[in-house]
Amino acid sequence: MRKTIDLLRADRSARVFFAALTQSAFGTGAAYVALLLLAYERFRSVWAISLVLLADLVPAMLFGPILGAAADRWSRRTCLILADAMRAVAFAGIAVVDGFAATLALAVVAGAGTGLFTPAALAALPSLTTRQLPVATSLYGAITDLGYTVGPAIAAGVLLVTSAEGVMVLNAATFAVSAIALSGIAFGARPPQAATDEVVKRWRSALLGDAVAGLKASFGNRPIRIVLLASTAGLLCAGVFNVAELPFVTEELGVGGAGFALLVALFGVGVASGSLIGTRGGELPAIKRRYLAGLLLMAVSLLGIGLAFVVGTAVVAFIGAGFGNGVMLVHERLLLQTTVPDHMLGRVFGTKDALTAWAFALAFLLAPAFIELLGTRTMLLVAGGAALLAWLVAAVALRGAWRQPMPRPAQVQGPLVEPLRRGP
Repeated sequence: MRKTIDLLRADRSARVFFAALTQSAFGTGAAYVALLLLAYERFRSVWAISLVLLADLVPAMLFGPILGAAADRWSRRTCLILADAMRAVAFAGIAVVDGFAATLALAVVAGAGTGLFTPAALAALPSLTTRQLPVATSLYGAITDLGYTVGPAIAAGVLLVTSAEGVMVLNAATFAVSAIALSGIAFGARPPQAATDEVVKRWRSALLGDAVAGLKASFGNRPIRIVLLASTAGLLCAGVFNVAELPFVTEELGVGGAGFALLVALFGVGVASGSLIGTRGGELPAIKRRYLAGLLLMAVSLLGIGLAFVVGTAVVAFIGAGFGNGVMLVHERLLLQTTVPDHMLGRVFGTKDALTAWAFALAFLLAPAFIELLGTRTMLLVAGGAALLAWLVAAVALRGAWRQPMPRPAQVQGPLVEPLRRGP
């Protein structure tokens, strides 16, 4: 925490960026609740909830690498401002339209804004604060995750005095404020293309070609590919947990809505706390070990939730699952920011965003059927076992990778750093 405070005290740009991010993250968490209420009110079906959740994921699922390529082709700050403007317009529109089709279309626009913001922000963080990148990346993860814990509580209070449409207007205002604030700080300039990047040279005239180059960078290097796929497998299991947690807590543990809300809040606090572990930074071998440790803790905790028969055990397991999730994600980001050259960062993070979106979409679509077939407890045990398998495969596959410190992104030249090409 001391490092975080030191960063915010010393760097005005960091203060503005994270202040803007905090208020928009809380608005997003509040709007999540309001959006589900509006969708159900306007369509009167449980499918409304599923469709709205999928609408937010579809842009990243289909266009994640292209949105990441945009963050590498143009100014990342411009991409961030555009993304916030898109979300401001989308949520303001949701507040004033009536039909479900219009609501769904605007939710897709908001999802496109998020799909552009995430890779642009993560790729721009090294230019915001080079010397304290681990602190900035950890704080970014903690704020975005905490938004989904604090935001719903804010929504509960706001809904006492206004409607769900009012929450949407407030959320739109947070994105407008963020866009204005980000326009006043200097960071996230367009990265120079590396002279050896032959793929980009051949496809320079097309954004699609940049996306292809990003896919090659993401999957053509073995250690990076392993990290991306292992994280995707872990998040697929986490998505199954998100679907199963409500019926498990209410039916298997016999806890009411208040108890469920408390467990979800504890999970969110665990995620935010795990993200802050990344402030320790360190060299690549240490970052890799913590990444694998986070994935292992999440897997073991999911198994613990499936084996829990009393609330006390479930509390410990929920906190552990959230903490492991946060540790895994922040160190995954640090691995990518440290080993991927700057001119490829947006595309690699865009690919990562697409994989994450597909993982959650598959979980939302498939988990209900498997839960009905197997039961919630068995499904949680399957998810925990699958996450444990993902950890084991990643731990074995990464044994020979990143054993020595490597140059930071500013020192890297070429499409991939040489030590990675010699990885197993």
